[in-house]
Amino acid sequence: MRSTRSRTVVVESRTDTDRQWQSRAGEAAAAHLAGLDITRSTLYSPADLYDRDDYAASFDARAYVWARAACGPAEALAEVLHDQAIDTALAAWVRDRDLVGVMGGHAADRGTTAYADAARLGRLLGARHVVATGGGPGAMEAANLGGRMAGLPEEALLDALGRLGVVPSFRPSIDAWVRAARDALELSPSPRPSLGVPTWHYGHEPPNLFATAVAKYFRNALREAILLQVCDAGIVFLPGAGGTVQEIFQDACENYYATDESVAPMVLVGRTYWTQTLPAWPLLQALARGRAMEGHVHLVDTVDEAATLFA
Repeated sequence: MRSTRSRTVVVESRTDTDRQWQSRAGEAAAAHLAGLDITRSTLYSPADLYDRDDYAASFDARAYVWARAACGPAEALAEVLHDQAIDTALAAWVRDRDLVGVMGGHAADRGTTAYADAARLGRLLGARHVVATGGGPGAMEAANLGGRMAGLPEEALLDALGRLGVVPSFRPSIDAWVRAARDALELSPSPRPSLGVPTWHYGHEPPNLFATAVAKYFRNALREAILLQVCDAGIVFLPGAGGTVQEIFQDACENYYATDESVAPMVLVGRTYWTQTLPAWPLLQALARGRAMEGHVHLVDTVDEAATLFA
């Protein structure tokens, strides 16, 4: 289990000039993006991001537009201060919780076997841990769905999957995709906690509604590092593409240099996929050889096998 959660207490050392810059950053953000709080003390909820029925008018969509257009030093500082506030709120949220990450492709549409498998994995993991994902669509959405429904009968999850399957993707209509999600949300009014960590860097992909807490960042590099860090109980990697491969080896780098007691399990699901389609497993296995992480990397064929490693 990673011992990465401790934080150094920072003594207040800001000058009057620092405070002036913070004030200017807040003013710059407020002038272009109503509702952006660069000093917020809590994570977002899906309702915070989807605060309008029309997605194009929602805070999430408007924040993406602003992030793409913002270019001045005050705007850049506003993004930094916002992300620092999210980082602090996230540290408080994960305290006393054991998180298992589920990484996988955004291309797994609702109604597919890949989506259902990710949801079932989330449900299995969520029985003992908090499920954390990148917060987007596809396998990430499915795992958050399963995690929030971990305390419910399997039939409830199957019902949710059926309701979602009528709108397989957020393309061409995010609004239709959101309506189907809201229909499925009715099945879990008292959900298990589940975390999403998306980014406005990929704002063209909307965040899913099934994470109960959302740590949304402007800066993707910070978001990637934090997402891997908080998954202290380990990470399951479902089939994916460039982003998932990046996460495998970013996580592998942390485990490569970790001490014995700090190594967290890495589980790759899909023997053929990770040895032939995208052969990350041979390199990961070679990298782990002789290191503390060697006994903590696993290749399995099914999500059921993956879940048993966290039982």
